[in-house]
Amino acid sequence: MTRPPLAVIAGTGFYDLEALEDRVEESIDTRWGPARVTRGSWHGLPVVFLTRHGPGHSVPPHLVNYRANIRALADLGCEDVLAVNVTGSIDPGLVPGDLLCLDDFLDLTRQRPLTFFDGSGPEGVVHVDVTTPYHPALRRELLEAAVAAGHPLRDGGVYAAFEGPRFETAAEIRLARLAGGDVAGMTGVPEVVLAREAGLRYAAVALVVNPCTGVGDSEEPITMEDIEAVLATSREAVLAVLDELVHTRATFTEEGTG
Repeated sequence: MTRPPLAVIAGTGFYDLEALEDRVEESIDTRWGPARVTRGSWHGLPVVFLTRHGPGHSVPPHLVNYRANIRALADLGCEDVLAVNVTGSIDPGLVPGDLLCLDDFLDLTRQRPLTFFDGSGPEGVVHVDVTTPYHPALRRELLEAAVAAGHPLRDGGVYAAFEGPRFETAAEIRLARLAGGDVAGMTGVPEVVLAREAGLRYAAVALVVNPCTGVGDSEEPITMEDIEAVLATSREAVLAVLDELVHTRATFTEEGTG
């Protein structure tokens, strides 16, 4: 039996998924607008890859069409979503290159469309439970893949989502830390909520690329050049974890159908 395609969503520094074979780029029309995806196979399994910011990082985080993206993945038959979030560290114990398997979030955004259930559809107003926004079984797959791949992945972390595209102030980071935030980013919300509303299993790896403003001793401004330098040395660890997860699934599928 053919498995449903696995969705992979990524952002800054992850504009292509080189491991994909037999790739086809498509624009998927949804009620919320079009979403561009790349379909292909990875270790023989069907995969749909979506880069949030578009080609060449042309879409800022506050203008990403999160509803179209998630709706397109659901319409393509995806059931599981693996997300990659490039983040700053709120926790001073985290350093560039560290990986976290997220388990909760803070929504500090202000003006984004946050839900499919805005009252305009036939389902009316719906209140979705987010006790476990990141799916436990999918998180476990990521953690086991990280062990097998030899890349440390911290079990648990709270993602503080800010509006962007500017970086956060030191006061905002202090607020997020008081609320329990471990890392800060600009794209994880509402993506995780929309996946929950669409009935998709969703898990996310956060890659730390810089200390947030006011964290640690450095008073140097945050620059994209510094972030890209960390990405150049750390993105392969993220891809290795994902590769191990997909390979394990492919092996399980072969054994189950053999």
